[in-house]
Amino acid sequence: MSEKLEKARTYEAKEEQKIAEELRPLFHLTPRCGWMNDPNGFSIYKGKYHLFYQYYPYETVWGPMHWGHAESEDLITWKYLPCAIAPDEEYDGAGCFSGSAIEMEDGKQLLVYTGVRKEEDEDGHIREIQTQCVAVGDGINYEKYGNNPVIEADALPEGAGRFDFRDPKVWKENGKYYIVVGNKTEDKDGQILQFESEDGIKWTFDKVVIKNNHRFGVMWECPDYFPLDGKQLLLTSPQDMLPEELEFHNGNGTLCVIGSLNENGDFCEENCQAIDYGIDYYAPQTILTADGRRVMIGWMQNWDTCGIRRDDFPWFGQMSIPREISLHNNKLIQKPVREIENYYGKRISRQNVLISDSASLSSIEGRCIDMTVNVRSKDADLSYKKFEIRFADNGKAYSTIEYDPEQNIVKIDRKHSGSRRAIVHQRRCRVEGNKGEITLRLILDRYSMELFINGGEQVMSMGIYTDIKAEGISFKAVGELLMDVTMYELEKKN
Repeated sequence: MSEKLEKARTYEAKEEQKIAEELRPLFHLTPRCGWMNDPNGFSIYKGKYHLFYQYYPYETVWGPMHWGHAESEDLITWKYLPCAIAPDEEYDGAGCFSGSAIEMEDGKQLLVYTGVRKEEDEDGHIREIQTQCVAVGDGINYEKYGNNPVIEADALPEGAGRFDFRDPKVWKENGKYYIVVGNKTEDKDGQILQFESEDGIKWTFDKVVIKNNHRFGVMWECPDYFPLDGKQLLLTSPQDMLPEELEFHNGNGTLCVIGSLNENGDFCEENCQAIDYGIDYYAPQTILTADGRRVMIGWMQNWDTCGIRRDDFPWFGQMSIPREISLHNNKLIQKPVREIENYYGKRISRQNVLISDSASLSSIEGRCIDMTVNVRSKDADLSYKKFEIRFADNGKAYSTIEYDPEQNIVKIDRKHSGSRRAIVHQRRCRVEGNKGEITLRLILDRYSMELFINGGEQVMSMGIYTDIKAEGISFKAVGELLMDVTMYELEKKN
């Protein structure tokens, strides 16, 4: 074990003990200490779920990237494992960037990641050189391959850039290993490259999977590529996006490209959409569970909102709740993993409640809940103009979900949640017109909100850092509507 890795493991084990349980979410994974960003190596190894993550243990800001590590038996409760890899070699001394993991035939776990080193050019400019590297281990300890990097600039196709070449996602198919890697071309456009290998160690270039053609942002990060419900999906996170209506927003976003493979195995696009329409979601990665579900997890943060933080927190960054994904009418459907139901506590239900101004319902409150609300017009004609859910409310701080049935727009808003920063606090998305009827499922943890609209047709996520004693929930209508609400309190299981 290198000195850097041993230092990180000693430090995180000590610092973890200082973090009070109530300072963490109940069931969203946070870093063991310090900083977290992208999920890495989301995989199944020896029957357990493993999740690695971009990690800087020493401060709650981005630093030289390590790989944090946790495991779970049910995707909800996570157990920390020791830091997996540290930037301790010449080829990755500036950071062990994002990547993925897979169980090999010999029972070992293979990690594929981007190693970063800095190089000074002839003009004195410092550039980051990004290459692909591997490490092999037993689920706790990993040894980097002696001949890393395994993919360098000389393996890139014509026009591919050598400075932005990162985030390999690995899978095995027909006895071969494959990875897709994000790349920025020399003319500053995103593309996804595919490489193949017989053993997971020695790789050769296979094909360009897809080119951005200057449509969605610039660099395409953190790709994932897999079959789903008879189609082929590519997930990626474009940087520096321009807005398009209410589908895509400025900055760093998420993109799902739905398509199919032709007779030559080439990817043919059919539909493009956002993955998450909220404020905080990036770099999702998926696994295929033993029972055949495709499950996705993402970093519930946005690079442009990292200024929203609690100074008293010894961690920064959290993962989303894992989501089961499927396709319906060639569009992405997302639902919280069904394992969340094993954490249900008290159930409270109210049916056919008439809302005609502002209303609080007895026992409908809390900061760790799974609540489904269905609202509909009281009459055949539209009987209301706006519906609002206010939550994490203590009379001064609160956050809201609003639905405009005339415009068919849902808005999330955290500007009153306690933040002192003028950063992104609102997002809107357009939903299917349902004559004033909508179903909103709200997963609320201590420091986050994830909203699943109309059975998961769209999802909106955001972090909130309001004091956890703010538990009030209320409903408001402009006009009159009928509402059903079912709420489960969420509890940790011993």
